[in-house]
Amino acid sequence: MSALTAVFKREFKSYFTTPVAYVFLVIFLFFAGYLPFRQGFFELRQADLGLLFRNMPLLFVFMVPCVAMRLWAEEKKSGSIELLFSLPVTVPQAVLGKFFAAWLFLLIALLPTVTMPLTVIYLGSPDIGVILAGYLGALLMAGAFLAVGCFFSALTKNQVISFILSVAALAVLVYASMPSTLNYLADFLPASLLSVVESLSLLAHYESLQKGLLQLSDILYFVFLIIAWITACMVVLDERKAG
Repeated sequence: MSALTAVFKREFKSYFTTPVAYVFLVIFLFFAGYLPFRQGFFELRQADLGLLFRNMPLLFVFMVPCVAMRLWAEEKKSGSIELLFSLPVTVPQAVLGKFFAAWLFLLIALLPTVTMPLTVIYLGSPDIGVILAGYLGALLMAGAFLAVGCFFSALTKNQVISFILSVAALAVLVYASMPSTLNYLADFLPASLLSVVESLSLLAHYESLQKGLLQLSDILYFVFLIIAWITACMVVLDERKAG
């Protein structure tokens, strides 16, 4: 456990040793605030944060891979991965340490957005439970996206390739259940497979949490995604270490 903590601290501190982290936080906060206001946040005159949470999947599809792409690709490119694996650190400890450090960084990125719910609370009487469920959904989605990005970062030492592969995979996860996608797939997939595709879509489970519906199946969906992609990342790195 001490090795995992050491990797976690090393990785988390590295985010703030360069201006890149601060630039990321500013850009994320700008778009998290800009998109809802552009869509008429105040004009709707509704005491909820639906616009904020509805834009999170699109924002995360591009922003989370920016964080994830450096996790292992940078270690490979610089050669520091060999040094890391020469230390008394197991692959699961290294992967989990880096993953939790990046997840905490994304949580920090989300924190400044609480100014929006505070504004809504000041102007109206929103359902606090729905807001908290929305933030829980956003945090779980960030973790799932990060796990996907972690896997693709482990596949290559090129951060740009890692970013592109992550965005492509996340886009499939998010938009698989959109009506336009389902209508296209309905032309050559049977109804049974179409329902499976729809049930596997991340967006359907996220929207349930966004509406304040805390269902165990939705939470377990995100937990399973995280575990599955992190395990795949460990397998890739284990093969590299063994080789």
